Amino acid sequence: MRILLVCAAGMSTSLVMKKIVKAFGPEEQGWEIKAEPVDSLETVIDNYDVILLGPQIGYKKAQLAELASIKNKPLDVINPMDYGMGNGEKILAQIKTMINK
Repeated sequence: MRILLVCAAGMSTSLVMKKIVKAFGPEEQGWEIKAEPVDSLETVIDNYDVILLGPQIGYKKAQLAELASIKNKPLDVINPMDYGMGNGEKILAQIKTMINK
C-alpha cells in the first residue's frame, strides 16, 4: 500500500508522517508513506493507492477529489485534531477505512 500525504509545504506533514509510520503494525509491513506538496499531486498521483490531504489544504478537497476520482484513488482530509495532535493511530485507522470502502 502506498499512501500519499498532500500538504502545502511539507514541514508539519513530515512530522505527522513519522507518527503514522510509528503506528504501523505487522499488517502494515511493506506499506510506504510519503509527503508531497499539493502542486505536485497531478504528476505523482499514479504512484499511490490512497491520498490524504493535510487540513491546511482541506479547502481544495472538491477540486482534488475530481482528479482522484478519475484516477480511481480514495482521497480524504485528515481530521484537524488528529493532525494537530500527531495521532498516528487515528490517522492510520482513517487510512484503513478509506481502503476498505
